[in-house]
Amino acid sequence: MSRWGLTIPLTGVPLAEHRKTVEGLTDLGYTDAWSAEASGADGFTPLALASQWGPQLRLGPAIVPVYTRGPGLLAQQAATLADLAPGRFVLGIGTSSQVIVERWNGIPFTEPYRRVRDTLRFLRRALAGEKVSDEALGVSGFKLETPPRTPPPIVLAALRPGMLRLAAREADGAITNWLAPHDVPKVRAEFGTEKELIARIFVCPTSNADEARALGRRLIAAYLTVPVYAAFHEWLGRGERLAAMNEAWAAGDRKAALAAIPDEVVDDLLVHGSPDECRERVRAYVDAGLDTPVLAVLPNSEIPITDAVRALAP
Repeated sequence: MSRWGLTIPLTGVPLAEHRKTVEGLTDLGYTDAWSAEASGADGFTPLALASQWGPQLRLGPAIVPVYTRGPGLLAQQAATLADLAPGRFVLGIGTSSQVIVERWNGIPFTEPYRRVRDTLRFLRRALAGEKVSDEALGVSGFKLETPPRTPPPIVLAALRPGMLRLAAREADGAITNWLAPHDVPKVRAEFGTEKELIARIFVCPTSNADEARALGRRLIAAYLTVPVYAAFHEWLGRGERLAAMNEAWAAGDRKAALAAIPDEVVDDLLVHGSPDECRERVRAYVDAGLDTPVLAVLPNSEIPITDAVRALAP
């Protein structure tokens, strides 16, 4: 059986109230807990708590940006989590997006491929306990005071061929996002089959398709109008079906942008239906070549989100 992950924190549930849920994940069949980092909780704090609440879970951020922390601080935080969860921590890094890096953090989003590559190489050496200098990153003589006893695997966020190939060559796996089961073989064709492929899958367990699609449209418009995701879906072959959304969004007409997203695109990218139907749809990703589905459970009016976690267990 494949791994079966959950995104934490759960939407609308305070982080301090996650203990009972995290403690029960292993008994439900979940193997992983993965955080995220955008404008909510940071990527590391939920994992530090989960390392103590769920001592059998594999943990990882999917992902933390390589721009918003200095390389040394990123190595320190990774080393801390690796010591809290020895052998169970996976470091997920990536470019993030222009919105998060430039608009929200005031940091130039320049040369993303090179930045990820150089940060990956720096982290490999730093987490192994080496003293590292890297002119491209502006690092001189950094050495961790306490390197982790078990250096963590490093996986890269990868949406298109260049980053997928970098992940295949130099990382321990790849993380992708916002794709349908039938997209997985195209990703695998660039990434290969030797290393772990992880994907966050947005899941809305409800029989109310209209509610699920309305939520899906809001998320799709927020994500897929961002240049890195727009390019990803152009590569996947959805460019024409998303063109009207992108045009309306660029013109500032948010209502028209939402209305322009076809139902078939929403149903491709958002898993919805009864919990049993959702579970089978997630398994379709695995059948298509995904190693680790990471469920991002979306709140809805039909089932409380903590109940949904139990209902969606493998």
